[in-house]
Amino acid sequence: MIGRIRGILIEKQPPDIVIEAGGVGYEVQLPMTSFYQLPEAGQEATVYIHFVVREDAQLLFGFADKSERALFRELIKVNGVGPKLGLTILSGMSAAQFIQCVSADDYMALVKLPGVGKKTAERLVIEMRDRLKKLSEQNDGTTAIHQADLAKHESTFVVPNDVKGDAVSALEALGYKPAQAAKAVNSVYVEGASSEDLIRDALRSMV
Repeated sequence: MIGRIRGILIEKQPPDIVIEAGGVGYEVQLPMTSFYQLPEAGQEATVYIHFVVREDAQLLFGFADKSERALFRELIKVNGVGPKLGLTILSGMSAAQFIQCVSADDYMALVKLPGVGKKTAERLVIEMRDRLKKLSEQNDGTTAIHQADLAKHESTFVVPNDVKGDAVSALEALGYKPAQAAKAVNSVYVEGASSEDLIRDALRSMV
């Protein structure tokens, strides 16, 4: 079982990274909330891992801290929610926003996320209510990711050549339809923005 990887960031292509540790490059998928907190490529980073073994693949899902990983692990216990949808949920809204949706029984906010139908959203609200209470008792409050924490990492992303294309590709990887992703990115595009900026702003515009 792989629980944590500390190494050098070799590649950053949201929502995927390659992190090298002990001479091995590990491909890891992260929710955007964790991706925003990564340093620049070439620097050392630590990601907490949820390891999934399937018949056809071994997949690594990474998180900035243990509390977000714990929330992800509770999410994928809900019927109809797999790891890919769990990443989409934690990319489309912060942990704090998700907790607020559950507390307020606001399943309609969850339905806006790709892959989350009305029935799945209702199950998430019902099943996660008690689980979130247990999580809050187990951690020190770091589950909620504040916008101020994200903002200080905004300038650390290495800007690729085609920022709009990369942003659209990242949203498609998270489950958004190509037309929806392109529309969201175009609506928030400003000259000089990095692909990470566009992904963050596009996700906010769709919540």
